[in-house]
Amino acid sequence: MKNDYWIGIRSMQTQEINYKNIYYPPGGILIWIIIFLELFTFGAALIAMVFYGKQEAEIFHSSRLQLNATFGMINTLFLLTSGYFMAISVAELKRKNVSTFKKLLLLTMLFGLFFLALKSFEYYQKLDEGLDVGYNTFFTFYWMLTLFHVIHVLVGLVILTSVYFGIKKENTTTMEDVEASAAFWHMCDLIWLLLFPIIYLLF
Repeated sequence: MKNDYWIGIRSMQTQEINYKNIYYPPGGILIWIIIFLELFTFGAALIAMVFYGKQEAEIFHSSRLQLNATFGMINTLFLLTSGYFMAISVAELKRKNVSTFKKLLLLTMLFGLFFLALKSFEYYQKLDEGLDVGYNTFFTFYWMLTLFHVIHVLVGLVILTSVYFGIKKENTTTMEDVEASAAFWHMCDLIWLLLFPIIYLLF
């Protein structure tokens, strides 16, 4: 009877773990709801951009040629590298390698800052050329979509900074907090992977 009792307890624990794996993804269900809503928003805006691009094909094509695709590609590499460091930093924390985690998290944020620096330079060039948000339909979409993404990157960096200092203060940041911040940061990567080809290459 005693053995049957412990077998039952283990079975219930296993069921609970499986339940959490299904209904509580890394970082918790709330962050994933936010991610899906954000992806839906960007997806809808990109569909609208493609629609208007077909209506104003010549304007969109000539405007797209005024963008620097090399900058877009470099920024893609910056974010992908940042996302890679984020992924392996979480793995290191799960192995309880806190020191390595913090170093990798700093590299994650550094490449995020590289992205923002290059994007800021690109924005400066566009404004200097008079290609602002009201220049034409293409640049209206360009500014709205990329600025909205930049805001997400800035928010992500703030979140990662709070995670870094939370870990540094010992146990004020939970593993769920780290996974949630990682999920948000990977969302920024994914959104850029959607923006880059459509804005810089498609038209």
